[in-house]
Amino acid sequence: MPAHARADVAFDRWLQSQWPAAQQLGISRNVFEAAIRGLEPDLSLPDLVISGQPEKAPPGQPEFVQTPAQYLRESTFDRLATRGKQLAVQYRDTLARIEKEIGVPGNVVLAIWARETDYGGYQLPLDAIRTLATQGYTGKRKDFFQNEFLYALKMIQDGAPRADMRSSWGGALGLTQFLPSEFYKYGTDFDGDGRADNFRSVPDALASAAKQLAGKGWQRGERWAYEVRAPQTADCSIGVPEVTMPIGEWLKRGFVPAGGRAISTAEQAIPASLLQPEGSYGPSFLTPKNYYVIKDYNFSDLYVLFVGHLSDRIAGAKAFETPWSKNAQLKTTEVETMQQRLTSLGLYKDKIDGKAGMLTRAALGAYQKKNGLKVDCWPTAAVLEHMRR
Repeated sequence: MPAHARADVAFDRWLQSQWPAAQQLGISRNVFEAAIRGLEPDLSLPDLVISGQPEKAPPGQPEFVQTPAQYLRESTFDRLATRGKQLAVQYRDTLARIEKEIGVPGNVVLAIWARETDYGGYQLPLDAIRTLATQGYTGKRKDFFQNEFLYALKMIQDGAPRADMRSSWGGALGLTQFLPSEFYKYGTDFDGDGRADNFRSVPDALASAAKQLAGKGWQRGERWAYEVRAPQTADCSIGVPEVTMPIGEWLKRGFVPAGGRAISTAEQAIPASLLQPEGSYGPSFLTPKNYYVIKDYNFSDLYVLFVGHLSDRIAGAKAFETPWSKNAQLKTTEVETMQQRLTSLGLYKDKIDGKAGMLTRAALGAYQKKNGLKVDCWPTAAVLEHMRR
């Protein structure tokens, strides 16, 4: 029997073994059988564990990781903010109600919709049932995806059309990209038609995204971040979530709000940490709790900066005051080498992933300080050369 046929037999067995758990979730035998009929695993997906095959990295992680300047393009913000302003008018009443009842501003949920599916213009590429089943069967996080697979079946049981069940490779569905289990936590019938519909109802999708942010701790009436100009004396190595102080204290230390923004006495009492996504080269931000709430929605600083900045632009703000630099990004493997060296020196305790995230940048700053180098908290060829020596 060829290997792929064996894999399909094993996959069929795995699918059939899901029936008791599906039944417990209230899924009928008919819905279950119809959903899995003829299903084959999609072995082209990333993050699978297939014996005898090299691992496929998740997409969107090219050899050269995108720099902030590549990810946060002015032309993209311009286009999406223009459309976002039109949608803000079109859905004015819905957005006002979302803010009043759930506490999340309309421009923030519009920005999430833009980032996730380009305001519904982007068609998700994969069949969600096949994707989630494959990840549950042979993915790196089997238990996680097995649970999502069952909740996806429940969505069909509860009326979601099978044809609407399209997803990304990670199994997120609908206008604002919800995992099925999150849909059952936060899915909201906001248009009053009797069912939560994240596929075709814009009010439902936006209200569900707002509920999710509120569920993760969104602070009503507070901003996601403040762009600031850092003083020459700023220490980029303290740009980690654990180092917080009231915004007023950062201002006393010489951080100046961008664009001449006035910061009220109430705002100055809000605790925030320092974020310098490009070390000491690009813009600096003071990030209160809401920054990390968006980051909980998608664990990427560039994602949060995209959504946060776009939400400001929809509300009429200007471009970042400090431009992103034209710094070249090192290859993923080179950043991994740095992370391994920093780990061996006890300066870095996070995962080796080749991304210049917050903790990597802070560890680099600590290394630069220790070794009398220029402290810029950015992975440059010069620092890599020093580490290799």
